[in-house]
Amino acid sequence: MGSGASPDAEVDLARISRLNRPRGESPLNFSLDNRTAVLYTAAMKEKRSTQSVRKILAAFFRKNRRMPSYAEMIDLLGVRSKSVVNFWINKLIEAGLLEKDGKGHLTLTNRSFAIPIVGSVQAGFPSPEEEALCDIMSMDEYLITRPEASYLLRVSGDSMIGEGIVEGDLVVVEKGREPKSGDIVIAEVDGEWTIKYFRKQGKQVVLEAANPKYPLMRPKSELKLGGVVTAVVRKYHR
Repeated sequence: MGSGASPDAEVDLARISRLNRPRGESPLNFSLDNRTAVLYTAAMKEKRSTQSVRKILAAFFRKNRRMPSYAEMIDLLGVRSKSVVNFWINKLIEAGLLEKDGKGHLTLTNRSFAIPIVGSVQAGFPSPEEEALCDIMSMDEYLITRPEASYLLRVSGDSMIGEGIVEGDLVVVEKGREPKSGDIVIAEVDGEWTIKYFRKQGKQVVLEAANPKYPLMRPKSELKLGGVVTAVVRKYHR
């Protein structure tokens, strides 16, 4: 096997050969029968790649909120030894999909959770354009510019429905960002937290809902800003 080549094909062939060789017959005299050919074809179709291994590890992490052990990776990847696991770990590290911390613990990078962008879709009439892979995107990187200064809040109430923000949505909030008039902010007004439009009226600041049934909020004694809303996340299927 050449340097840098995947060990999977060699492992699969050796396993298939043992499964199908008649007892006592020399490997040199053994020829592939139909059953072996089917097994070999299936093995080739399931041949691992950097992206397929990434997806397996990312799925395990999403379910268990931790990285699998080397022993668990043997079963997850369907390989026979830790050396093969180590081969794929090194491949993922080279591709920037996996990292080792100072203690040697493995962690998935944001790129490991990236999903493909396959084109654009019209909101009006259907487009005849075929689906084509354009790029991959990490939702974290797309939604959050400054992760060290950002946090999530779950929305309750209906004061921002005119902006398309409804109860149950998650909003990404960036602390320390200077709000501009028209920005959506998280603010504490006279001891109560709310999400509203930030408006300047001369030297005065008012908070405006995106629902006509709510009046303008004018701070009577205190206004504290918790951050500017930079993104909204909604999940339709759980």
